[in-house]
Amino acid sequence: MRFQHNDGGRSAAGYKGKTGDCTCRAIAIATKLPYAYVYMLLNESAKEQRITKRQPKRGSARTGIYRTTIRQIMEMLGWKWTPTMQIGSGCKVHLRDGELPRGRLVVSVSKHMVAVVDGVIQDTHDPSRRGTRCVYGYWARAMNR
Repeated sequence: MRFQHNDGGRSAAGYKGKTGDCTCRAIAIATKLPYAYVYMLLNESAKEQRITKRQPKRGSARTGIYRTTIRQIMEMLGWKWTPTMQIGSGCKVHLRDGELPRGRLVVSVSKHMVAVVDGVIQDTHDPSRRGTRCVYGYWARAMNR
């Protein structure tokens, strides 16, 4: 799978340095929304998050977002989740050519989210592990919107 360096507009929005903002970058790239707007959406949604034993602190667009917050934002934007792996099923889809559909996707892999646009990885680094990285699922634009 080809790779193209893309920070999702982070540097253009005035943010500097390295951080764990992969979810924000991936959503900004795939949805074509401004990075600063997605950053604000994620942080506002994370503020409403309940603190629990499993989620002892609130998520942050800068350091990481919980799946429940990602689901809330992506559904609000009109995107649909497609799981590619079930518990105990093993890995069936990898981050490689021909295994993901065409279009604009936000792909979930282990401890990372990445934008894939028409089969090209758009990120600040190549997370494919030479085509062996397992895909847990992906968000794609719902057809009825």
